[in-house]
Amino acid sequence: MPLTFASILKDAGIDPAEAMVLRHSYVRLHEESGLPGINVNSTDAAILEYTSIQGAKATTAFPAVPPSYWFVFIGEGRDRARLWAVLENRGEIANNGVLRTFDTVVSHHLLDLRKRLVIGWRSPRAWRINASTAADYPVIEIADSKPIEFPGFDELILDYAALQAVMTEPRYATWQVALSSVIGVYLITDTSDGRQYVGKADGLENIFQRWSSYAANGHGGNVELKRVDAAHFQFSLLRVFDPATPTRKIDQAERHFKAALDTRRHGLNRN
Repeated sequence: MPLTFASILKDAGIDPAEAMVLRHSYVRLHEESGLPGINVNSTDAAILEYTSIQGAKATTAFPAVPPSYWFVFIGEGRDRARLWAVLENRGEIANNGVLRTFDTVVSHHLLDLRKRLVIGWRSPRAWRINASTAADYPVIEIADSKPIEFPGFDELILDYAALQAVMTEPRYATWQVALSSVIGVYLITDTSDGRQYVGKADGLENIFQRWSSYAANGHGGNVELKRVDAAHFQFSLLRVFDPATPTRKIDQAERHFKAALDTRRHGLNRN
């Protein structure tokens, strides 16, 4: 019998009627409050504050009387969500007619599963659901809490969900250090049709910083990639350089790979 979120609730000793499930996405602005959103580099304190402030309009998707426990997840692609924390709601402490502020604290529940538990998310457009609705959502993964060894630049191939995990999770600390230490040329492949995009990280921006922007919004600011579903993306490195390498050398390598892979005519590069 497949493991579901209902089993997680039961083990935590929480009645689904006393809980709701939130799924945050990386956005520039909070949909309900209009306040700045969160991104791949947001601290735990920033995510907590982001969660505690909600819109006060009658049309908001947030309940008038929210339950005691909030299971807060961070979205990974369209159909996955990774547990950030379980919050205890101690009640509303401010309401100015536009924004509502709640006194929320990180609960002791599921501390051992923070950033490890991944569930399937069947409602890609919904950011808040009742825990009773989420109860039959499948548990996709309970990640190993131990550090994961970096495989080396030549062996690195990441799908989009894995990219988001590598950019944010403590167990990938050695990966983050390694990717922060180099600049260079990378490849994004749309696995749905095989089209490819060659990009670069140079100057003051290292590979980790560049890929963090893709993890945050899927396109990294590239107009052509905005038209493609990032859930199908696969990331790899074509060539890495020391950060002191002149920009002209990075540009030369980028041009070479665009020509070699023909990504201007048959891929996703437009220049």
